[in-house]
Amino acid sequence: MTTPNHSFERLTDAELLAEMKRLTARERAATADLLRCLMEVDARRLYLREACSSLFTYCTQVLHLAEGAAYNRIEAARAAQRFPLVLDALADGSITLTTARLLAPHLTVGNHGQLLDAARHKTKRDVEVLIAGLRPRPPAPTVLRKLPAVCAATPAARTEALELSAQTMSTECSSVSSSARAHGADPEAEKQRHTVNMARSTGPQVEFTRRERQSVAPLSACDYRLQVTISDETHTKLRRAQDLMRHTIPDGDIAAVLDRALTLLLEEVQKRRCAAASRPRSGTPAVGHTRYIPAAVKREVWRRDRGQCAFSHDTRRCTETAFLEFHHVVPYADGGAATVANIELRCRAHNQYEASLFFGAGADVVGESGSAGLVSSGSAHRET
Repeated sequence: MTTPNHSFERLTDAELLAEMKRLTARERAATADLLRCLMEVDARRLYLREACSSLFTYCTQVLHLAEGAAYNRIEAARAAQRFPLVLDALADGSITLTTARLLAPHLTVGNHGQLLDAARHKTKRDVEVLIAGLRPRPPAPTVLRKLPAVCAATPAARTEALELSAQTMSTECSSVSSSARAHGADPEAEKQRHTVNMARSTGPQVEFTRRERQSVAPLSACDYRLQVTISDETHTKLRRAQDLMRHTIPDGDIAAVLDRALTLLLEEVQKRRCAAASRPRSGTPAVGHTRYIPAAVKREVWRRDRGQCAFSHDTRRCTETAFLEFHHVVPYADGGAATVANIELRCRAHNQYEASLFFGAGADVVGESGSAGLVSSGSAHRET
């Protein structure tokens, strides 16, 4: 039964969320049915009668699926053909199509049940780490080079500039080539097209998107490859740090220097954000009604809430660990004190959400797209 769009406006919040869950479950069931159909079309090679040389071509040119969507579904369908548990996991929401595609090359008769269970409700990054633990790769070589300032007037110039930096992306290019072979396309042509598509130019210099400028990929269960573009000023700082630390890091290993730098940065930020201290002084209770949160309270709240947003509903707790703020459970405006019992961690979104519940939707709070400073207090009310 299809629900008209305008009818959603008449639903209560609880009804709307229940409807959302119902539709999501229905979409998963439909996706599972689509994969079953795709498996049979693939087995009968029916795409050939539709004037398509491959299943991938059929999905993109006849079904008009996006390339990524087609690839995910084809890989998931072929994995499910070998291991029906994949289809069950997709149908009940245990794994996503992306997870199925990532796991497909690594599933065997002996490990598929264990791997599917280990990947249950995991993020893409978690699954990548899981796979890296199965087949650890050697550490990536340390590379530091200056990117060329190439005029982006022609596609050839953009391709040449990107190919120079793409030497450290061999893993990604190999993945593209494997995908092309699986779909009956020319691997080299697909690899070249992938490289050209990475070029983005809005002026005389080659521009890189955020994804192209920086990436972190697991090599094994405990090692990662980091690729990042830095400015000339940052490069000068890095070289200076290497020189100053030669007595402890003789070879100037960038990974070791970075680790030391991040350790010092975390100590500084934790002191500022959550009053961390190796030898904390005994805290003094706040005098009178004040917004000031004592350092001892910040330390204890951060430890108790484990550096994570403490907003919860039913059995689910918010998993956000960024943009955290100290939140008054009983708002300061309502007499709430800056005590451990009354202060909790909130991400910015939930801090403002609770503030809007207490003060009203028209309260002067910053929206998700706004700039602004941190909110220090909110509402005690939660959804029930």
